[in-house]
This record gives sequence, structure tokens and C-alpha cells, in this order.
Amino acid sequence: MKATLSFSSTLLLIILSALGGLLLSSLGMSIGWMIGTLIVATTLAITRPQFLKVPSNSKGMPKVWLYIGQLILAIELGQQINLTVVSTFVDNWLPVSIILLISILFSLGSGFILFKFTSNDLLTSLFSTAPGGLSAMPGIAEEVGANTATVSVVQIMRVFLVVLTVPLLVSSLGEQATVAAPSKAAFSFSLESVSWTFVLVFAAFIGYLIGKRFKFPAPWLVGGMLTVGIMQVAGSAIAGYNLTAWWPHLVLIIAQVIIATSIGSRFHADMFQGMKRTIGVAFISTIVLIGTMFLCAYIVSEVGGIPFITTALAFAPGGVAEMATTSVVLGADAPFVVAVQVFRILIVSLLLPPIFRWFYQVGEQKVHAHAKVQER
Repeated sequence: MKATLSFSSTLLLIILSALGGLLLSSLGMSIGWMIGTLIVATTLAITRPQFLKVPSNSKGMPKVWLYIGQLILAIELGQQINLTVVSTFVDNWLPVSIILLISILFSLGSGFILFKFTSNDLLTSLFSTAPGGLSAMPGIAEEVGANTATVSVVQIMRVFLVVLTVPLLVSSLGEQATVAAPSKAAFSFSLESVSWTFVLVFAAFIGYLIGKRFKFPAPWLVGGMLTVGIMQVAGSAIAGYNLTAWWPHLVLIIAQVIIATSIGSRFHADMFQGMKRTIGVAFISTIVLIGTMFLCAYIVSEVGGIPFITTALAFAPGGVAEMATTSVVLGADAPFVVAVQVFRILIVSLLLPPIFRWFYQVGEQKVHAHAKVQER
């Protein structure tokens, strides 16, 4: 039986890994906390320095840390489903739905290509190319038994490509991207905001119980996000304005650090065998996927009269947290970007994992049936 890290080793690993996130974040990278922390945590898990006291048969940090990070992320994402986001999405539901369907279909195609031309199993390949974002997909993939190393590496590569490509492409098309001025604290400290925070935390826990009851993938994340979003919209509708919780940006940073460290702590050298071919195939399929989404975003921009920088970030397969942050930095319409990205992650988180498991089970049954025929 594999052992988990002790409490002291876990805390030390989180602190050391967070230094990598701090470094990349200080360099101005919008997703620096997630990427930097994951890189350092993975390096420490693979090298196993003596001062960390990592057991030889370690399976990483206790899963409770991942659940804590997912709960925080669920509340963060759920809060973004407010009246403004709902109104923005309703006004543009048809083109958004069509483009999101196209993006999901292309991601499925990319997953099958990755499966056919590499040694990865089908479940890992599908999760690697699913457009759910670096913050969510590795955690969900781990829940269903996929290779988190492959999923994380491919998701990181895609996020890097999206974040680096969008500003360059927008500039080449003449789109004016303005850098937004640093904003004041979005969530003020008051009795109402603190009370609403407790309400959302309770809603997230109820969402976990519902998700566990109905066997949602990653119930802490998916179930919590759904119930927090419902509570946010319902409460704001009753109040007549968007209710805001006391939710400092530091909380999101903590969630990213915990999730990234938890994922990284489970890596070991054997996971990276054959990754060279995987990275090559994934790079080509990701470029094709991003190019297709840019084309669709340009069409929606021209037809709907929406700035291309907004549609490009909204449909880019980079994840909610990453694209929302980039939209603020580039001065895009953040509510629209968040609305589209949140809707996609809801679809991806709720619908795709069961479909992926079904594909995987069907494939396994065919393999076993073929093996029996060969034996005869």
C-alpha cells in the first residue's frame, strides 16, 4: 500500500513549491502561480530530496489538500456566474453554443489523434485535450484514474500557447488591446460581504454532497461550483444587485498553489516515459485547435459586432481563471469572456468525464474481446 506525505512534509512541499509560483507571478505571468508551483512541486516529487522525507512508495500529498483547493476554486468560479454574466450569455447564446460545440468536438478529435499516435491510453488522451483549463482538468482526471502527468503537461502547453498567441494575433489584426489599470479590491470587507461568504461556503459544501450522491466527477469542484453559481444568481436576483462575498485575491492564489502542489506531488519519473512523442503530437493538434477557435472567434466578432480580442479570449481553450485574468490585463469584455468560459467548463466538467469513461470502457471491452478471439 502506498503511503502519503506526512503533515510536516506536506507543508514544507507547499511552501517550497509556492516559491516557484511567486517567481513566475512576479515576472508578470497571469497564470504564474499555477505553472510555477506545479513545476517546482513536480521537480521535488521526482528528485525526492532527503529533507522532504518522501517515502519510496509515496503517492503524494493526502487527497484532502486537493479537495480543499477544489472547494476554494469552486467558490471562486461559482461567484463569477452572476446576473451580469447570465445576461451577457443570454444575449449571445446561439453563436456561443455553436462555437463551444465546435471546440468540444475538435478537442475530442485531438484526443483520439493523441491516443492513436502515442502510447497513452484513451482516457488520458481525452482528458489531455479537453478544453477545461489547467486549474480543473488534472484534478478531475486524477479522480477517474487518468495519467495526471500527461494531462498536466498537455494542458500547460496549451495554456502557454493560448496566452502567448492571443495578444500577438490580435495585434497583427490591428485590434487595440489596452492594458487595464490596477483595479481596487473587488470584494470589500463588510458585514454583508462576510455573511455572503459563509453562505457560499455552505452552498459549496451542499454542492459536494449532491455531487457525491449523484457521482459527479470531482464533486468538490463541480458540485460546489454549480450550487455556488445557483446561489449567487438567486441571491443577486432577490437583492436586485450582484451580491459580492469577501473573497480576497489571495484566496485564489492559495487554491492554485494547493491544487498545483497536490498534482505535482503525485508525479514520478516513470510517468514521463514516452512523453517526447506525446508532446509533439499534442503540440500539432493544439495549434490546429487554437487556429480553428481563432477563426470562429473572428467570424463571431464580425457577425455580432463584438471586439475580436473579447471573442478570441472567450473561445480560446485556455480555462476560466487563465482567460479571465488575461481579459482584464488586455482590457477585453471580462463578463462575456467569463460567461463563455464558465459555460464551457460546466459542459466539460459535467458531460465529458462520463463520456470519456464510456469510450474507455467500450475500448477495453473490444480489446478483451479481440484477445479472446486470438486465444481461440
